[in-house]
Amino acid sequence: MTISQLSVFAENKAGAICEVTNTLAEAGIDIRAFNVAETKDFGILRLIVNDAEKAKKALAEKECVVSITDVIGVVVPDAPGGLAKVLSAVNGINVEYIYAFVSVSGSHAYVVLRVDDNDAAIKVLKDAGFNLLSDDIVKKM
Repeated sequence: MTISQLSVFAENKAGAICEVTNTLAEAGIDIRAFNVAETKDFGILRLIVNDAEKAKKALAEKECVVSITDVIGVVVPDAPGGLAKVLSAVNGINVEYIYAFVSVSGSHAYVVLRVDDNDAAIKVLKDAGFNLLSDDIVKKM
């Protein structure tokens, strides 16, 4: 089970992130998680949103370079050692990047993983007893 992540390429200049977030707001898109990786010339905004296809369409209409990537969303107890347990479960699978966000309830957090083998990671995470997010769950958050 994977979730859809938007990757938006933006020039590294004042206002670029604001333009993306304003576009999403105007389209009625709710951002669940947000991460920026940057270089001197450009940034990659990685977002988990409540409707990835609608968000992609809105951004593409504003001539943004955007793609959707399948990533894994893991429900993690919001307590010391929670992330360590997730990473121990996927030990041996290459993790390309990772970021996290917390829930409103504060009882758990969510970890977003981009790995080189989604199927293998999903299996070991489920075998270790972790609950995974789906796009349907993200839409309801």
